[in-house]
Amino acid sequence: MTEVDGNISATALKALSVLDFLGEQKRAVSVNDVADGIGADRATAYRMLMTLVQAGYVLRDASQKNYRIGFKLLSLARNLVSDDERSRAILDCLRLISDETGETVHYTALDSDSAVLVFRAKGTQRVSVDFQIGDRSPLPCTSIGKVLLAYSDQRFVERIIAQGLTKVAPRTITDADEMRQELATVRAQGFAIDDLEFAEDMRCIAVPVFENGAQVPGGIAISGPSSRFDLTKLDQLRQIMTPRALELSRKLSG
Repeated sequence: MTEVDGNISATALKALSVLDFLGEQKRAVSVNDVADGIGADRATAYRMLMTLVQAGYVLRDASQKNYRIGFKLLSLARNLVSDDERSRAILDCLRLISDETGETVHYTALDSDSAVLVFRAKGTQRVSVDFQIGDRSPLPCTSIGKVLLAYSDQRFVERIIAQGLTKVAPRTITDADEMRQELATVRAQGFAIDDLEFAEDMRCIAVPVFENGAQVPGGIAISGPSSRFDLTKLDQLRQIMTPRALELSRKLSG
């Protein structure tokens, strides 16, 4: 039996689940859509939506029937990617790697049980994988996710593994012991690859960025179509990414 924390508001969690659901939609959705999306009855979904509309976090369209995420969330998030010394150092590093490789380069950070893309430098390659800032990805089957897991607390790693290693592509690692060995390898070699593990036509490589000593809140990744990104290409990218990431780590760690 799961112990209930009396400090946690079930109502607030339900409202936040509405925001999560709306944030994943590319169009305005109805009350019924929201109810189905959060697993609640229509009355509960409507009450949560109207509360969030009143607070400014959700917008209701002219028909008064459909809802979408509001711009107020942008105001809340602005300091996450503010123009400070840390952000400039990360972006400078990404641009240097992009200039050297011609590829789009991402800085992705650990956020709860997933990885979220925070910064990117657009490359010149016409055939590429176009991830956007704010995109989230699972940890076990992506190169950046494996990097973040490899340098995380073991209890966190075991919790992620216990949630299940879902097969999403031809080479997704679904065995718990194999995943533990993969993370040990990533930590030993200092980089991770995604070899058709997240999508059947994509490969990726990622390296850690250290802050405050041994902490790895984020890392640098490059993704590309498997038609261009064979294992030789990934190793060439690694040789460029690794020294740049180490230089950035020194700057961020003071």
